Amino acid sequence: MSIYSEVILDHYHHPRNFGKLRKPDLNFKIINPLCGDEIEFFINFDGMVIKEICFYGKGCAISIASSSMFLNIIKGKNKDELKKLDKEFIIKMLGIKIGLNRLKCALLPLGIVEKI
Repeated sequence: MSIYSEVILDHYHHPRNFGKLRKPDLNFKIINPLCGDEIEFFINFDGMVIKEICFYGKGCAISIASSSMFLNIIKGKNKDELKKLDKEFIIKMLGIKIGLNRLKCALLPLGIVEKI
């Protein structure tokens, strides 16, 4: 039996919003040295609203799935709505128990909230 849910494995093997934007309004990379995750985020805004968002990089199943799932949720949200999202939101979104050694992987896309 896998420690990961089918949803997480699906997002890991078939990540949504995976790729790069040619001319993003905001572009940054987040690195998790503990696991070797390197995820780059690309965002275009329409005023205060996320119009387009995608990510590119490599990482463990948790970081890729978390990024894929999180970007699906935040597309179309405004900057104020994003600032309400936190660690508990990510953990609930993933729907599995996250050990301390995987918490940083799971929280990687939350770095978007800090950058906007």
